[in-house]
Amino acid sequence: MRVLANNLHVNCQLSGPEGAPLVVLSHALGSSGIMWQQQMPALVERYCVLRYDSRGHGGTDAPAGPYTLDALGDDVVAMLDALDIERVHWVGLSMGGMVGQNMALRHPQRLVSLALCDTTSRVPEEARATWDARIAVAEKNGMEPLCEETMERWFTPSFLAEGGPELEVIREQFVQTPTSGYVGCCQAIRALDYTDRLSVIDLPTQVIVGAEDPSAPLQASRVIQERIPGASLTVIDDGSHLCNVEQPAAFNRALLGFLDRL
Repeated sequence: MRVLANNLHVNCQLSGPEGAPLVVLSHALGSSGIMWQQQMPALVERYCVLRYDSRGHGGTDAPAGPYTLDALGDDVVAMLDALDIERVHWVGLSMGGMVGQNMALRHPQRLVSLALCDTTSRVPEEARATWDARIAVAEKNGMEPLCEETMERWFTPSFLAEGGPELEVIREQFVQTPTSGYVGCCQAIRALDYTDRLSVIDLPTQVIVGAEDPSAPLQASRVIQERIPGASLTVIDDGSHLCNVEQPAAFNRALLGFLDRL
């Protein structure tokens, strides 16, 4: 379904038992709610799950940028309001984890808990040129030239060599991402700088990271876990950036173990 939220038509999907605790799944840059397919069967047994496509992605409108993380957070609040949802468990991977941090800092009353997966809390100054280069390529030539290098960051060499159906779904979604949405969100991510504010977050927090993630490496997750009081950390062996796709069984155990304890 599509709901009007923050002057944006947002594509979202509710699944699972009515009245169950509600879990929001927030995806990575260049993906969509489809990246959570392997989490859904386990989650919907006892949770109501809301998947949504972020601004500029999937079936959601892709206005011209630049975007900001505050705008991406405001989109979520407006979506929850439109759906008459008060509080949720937040599960965000990569960009979705950045939006989760924004929500926890600006709208903590809307969250019950926080799962931050393969994400970071700061883009250092020296890394911003990399984001500028990705923006330049996308603006000039579209998404296709960025696809293979992105897959190499998102998955381990062995997973890429297998070339399974899950990989093809993720690759196709990346290429189909509107250029305006990708560029707008790159501009939002480029300005990320939450590390020094994380200590004020007062929510049950689980950090999950693939052991071989080069995009948001283990050290970035350790920083988040150390800064948020009481946060725990789970490392997924043989997983890269999209460890929920590459190692779904291990990822689901970590996520459900956290949610079920709450």
